[in-house]
Amino acid sequence: DDYGSGLVKKIKNQTRKKRVHPNVRMANSLRGEVLNLYKNLLFLGREYPLGADYFRSRLKAAFLKNKDVKDPEKIKQLIARGEFVIKELEALYFLRKYRAMKQRYYSDDN
Repeated sequence: DDYGSGLVKKIKNQTRKKRVHPNVRMANSLRGEVLNLYKNLLFLGREYPLGADYFRSRLKAAFLKNKDVKDPEKIKQLIARGEFVIKELEALYFLRKYRAMKQRYYSDDN
């Protein structure tokens, strides 16, 4: 009997969840969003007009500058800014492709 009850207590102690501060939990969930944002920007940077290496170094510097931010609201603001940059890059690339197509298929007379 003593062995069985001791085993149950041991299992309960192992399965008990550790209490984590809500800000830490929020930061952990935002970490995935930040990593995804970084990957997306890195992917988009391959076609950057000044070169992928230039873009990569600027991207890394921007993320390292904000690596110590712990406030979830500030992190959300920074993620929103990053998503805005993604939209701007997509618009830049679309415009560049549009201009290239226009040059190829339309003369200056039209």
